[in-house]
Amino acid sequence: MSAPATGGPAILVLEDGRTFHGDAYGAVGETFGEAVFNTGMTGYQETLTDPSYHRQVVVMTAPHVGNTGVNDEDQESSRIWVAGYVVRDPARIPSNHRSRRSLDDELRAQGVVGISGIDTRALTRHLRERGAMRVGVSSTETDPAALLARVRGAEQMSGSELAGEVSTQEAYVVPAQPGPWGSEKRLTVAALDLGIKTMTPHRMAERGIEVHVLPAASTLDDVMAVRPDGLFYSNGPGDPAATTHQIELLQGALEQDLPYFGICFGNQLFGRALGFDTYKLTYGHRGINQPVMDRTTGKVEVTAHNHGFAVEWPAEVPIDDGVETPYGVASVSHVCLNDDVVEGLELRSPEGGLKSFSVQYHPEAAAGPHDAAYLFDRFVELMTKEG
Repeated sequence: MSAPATGGPAILVLEDGRTFHGDAYGAVGETFGEAVFNTGMTGYQETLTDPSYHRQVVVMTAPHVGNTGVNDEDQESSRIWVAGYVVRDPARIPSNHRSRRSLDDELRAQGVVGISGIDTRALTRHLRERGAMRVGVSSTETDPAALLARVRGAEQMSGSELAGEVSTQEAYVVPAQPGPWGSEKRLTVAALDLGIKTMTPHRMAERGIEVHVLPAASTLDDVMAVRPDGLFYSNGPGDPAATTHQIELLQGALEQDLPYFGICFGNQLFGRALGFDTYKLTYGHRGINQPVMDRTTGKVEVTAHNHGFAVEWPAEVPIDDGVETPYGVASVSHVCLNDDVVEGLELRSPEGGLKSFSVQYHPEAAAGPHDAAYLFDRFVELMTKEG
């Protein structure tokens, strides 16, 4: 395995003109995207292969990255999706019994441009103060002003519909796994792939669910054709306000009282389907250490996040109150304890029975805490009408 490429110079330029000089890391070249930071101390391989990071340049706040190399088991999709990668101190030699190659080698093999040796603490503080913004990273351009001009001509994240760019093009099935219920499947779920991570259908399969993963462009007829007991919307990239098709599909499913569970992007689309607005967070939540309270149980969970948009609860409605929608009564089920952002929604019948729910984070715990694994059990209970 080769050591990280630290010989050539590289520059990082934010759209407000702030410039950092460092060393080339990964592929040599130039890339553009939205600069965001991830606060996880581990799990960089899962972060890189998470489709929710499509068109984003990820800044790692942990200073030492790449120490466990790259293996063939922890991929969350078939490729790296980040637009660029920013680290302070790349590991010179990976050390782990599962490691097959260095992170630097993997980035180069997949053409991912990065930069190392910069003050990522200063960069993170700048993004916290000024907000996520467009950025360019280049190991071929030496003039910051020239790179800045190209950064300011790059696409914005706001207004971008990206789920179709990361979704599967063909439907596939993840079979149910045997368990205490026997070797046969218990339930069938139609999962709309908006940028789904590999571990998510696996968590459902562990509970005896046969998961039919469908392309983002699927119709309600496509969903109902698999005779599902429930509908699932995955995480994914982009602006929920730029999405219409998947919202209309979800509204059609809610009209038929099909139980629904959504995570991350699926939470935002659930909110919009229920009639709420969404908005862009200043710098978002990204990492595996975000505290969230489940208002249903009072339990505080440490959770894995990757989102730059959130559901906006109506200012005139107290957080403890519900809102009447065409599909039932909607309420806030989870909140972030750092900033009170809405992190989950519930839809109940007028009699109080749970019909559908969503959370803003990633409960599949790859890589991250297992505090929220119960949500998959809640989905099973909902579909079997036991909850």
